[in-house]
Amino acid sequence: MADEIAKRLLLTLRQELRWNMHGYNTDPAKTQSYRTVLNSKDKEKDEDGWQSMLKACHQRCAHRTLRVLEQNGSIFIKLGQHLSSMNYLLPVEWTRTFIPLQDHCPESSYEAIEQMFIDDTGQPIAAHFDNFDRHPIGAASLAQVHLATMKDTGAKVAVKVQHPALKVWVPLDLALTRLTFSTLRYFFPEYDLEWLSNEMELSLPQELDFALEGKNALVTREYFKMIKDSPLLVPDVYWARKRILVMEYIAGHRTDDLAYLDSNGIDRDEVSAALARIFNEMIFGDTPLHCDPHGGNIAIRRNDMRTRHNFDIILYDHGLYRDIPLQMRRNYAKLWLAVIDADEKGMRQYAHEVAGVTDDQFPLFASAITGRDYRAVTTSVVSTRSEEEKEVVSGAMGDGMLQELVQLLGQVPRIVLLILKTNDL
Repeated sequence: MADEIAKRLLLTLRQELRWNMHGYNTDPAKTQSYRTVLNSKDKEKDEDGWQSMLKACHQRCAHRTLRVLEQNGSIFIKLGQHLSSMNYLLPVEWTRTFIPLQDHCPESSYEAIEQMFIDDTGQPIAAHFDNFDRHPIGAASLAQVHLATMKDTGAKVAVKVQHPALKVWVPLDLALTRLTFSTLRYFFPEYDLEWLSNEMELSLPQELDFALEGKNALVTREYFKMIKDSPLLVPDVYWARKRILVMEYIAGHRTDDLAYLDSNGIDRDEVSAALARIFNEMIFGDTPLHCDPHGGNIAIRRNDMRTRHNFDIILYDHGLYRDIPLQMRRNYAKLWLAVIDADEKGMRQYAHEVAGVTDDQFPLFASAITGRDYRAVTTSVVSTRSEEEKEVVSGAMGDGMLQELVQLLGQVPRIVLLILKTNDL
């Protein structure tokens, strides 16, 4: 075990530091580090050429980091999932590269799962189910899901089982995550992301408690049953232990499976609007917020029995929820009303109330939460985005704003960051 721990530690540090800080290949064209590219800006006369260099550097380092996360597995994949949804912070080359981590992860063996059942329930798998598929239908960073048939009722269920090795590796992996971000801060003090590892240390114990996840799922299920015409489905929960969760089996397709939507006559705009209503209800209503809404946790299926929509939206993975204080819900609502009204004074007031944003930080914060140039935010955020504005926003991260945004997000309350994850659904 000591050898494995040492090997894992060295693998993480060597690859992360060597690849992303100093380059990995001896070919100069392939080893441009961020430091080299950023320092070359003043020397590069061709702005378009420098932007191309920066985008290539983003893509190169994103692919290298993806390999590191995949090789280390466990919570490093969970970290990659978080990063894949941080469109408000990271360049598209990073978020797009990490999308496969949302639903393509390593699997645990059937034998390891069988032993975990015995350890946690005192009985083998066969004592609980008539049929249990040995191969999972999906594997994520913390768990995998098997189809099974309940022994007492014959119901078809989805059995979510935690990767058994996490019990050993999570404490070490959290320490490695802290070390990785502190090392990043040492080399690049202007890009302090230690708040991300702090958030993981707080959220991971909740996500690893499947009994808590079962309770969260039932709360959300009952809440949305009361909302007329809501297309949201949350699978029912049959029973749960800390590392095992047995749920109703409801299958669907990813919401970005456009071929499925189009072939089934499901309107893309309706799906987008329905998702917005669902998560707005969690943010502004009277129920906790699902804080891990990436593409692997949301599915859609056709349903012609509904009156308002012809589809169901299925929400999985209820391990990470947070309660939003009532006053913050109200202030956040007032912030968006001010945005809609182009009320700059109101925006500044409620940006400070919600996130402690100062007047100097406000233009950057406003652009980050809306994805619009600050001038558009203060005139009409509902106006059509011009090609010029798109170029301004996409190029801003290379002009020092990424550094400022990282510093800003390190100061805002963690619940605000979790709310922002819903912005790009």
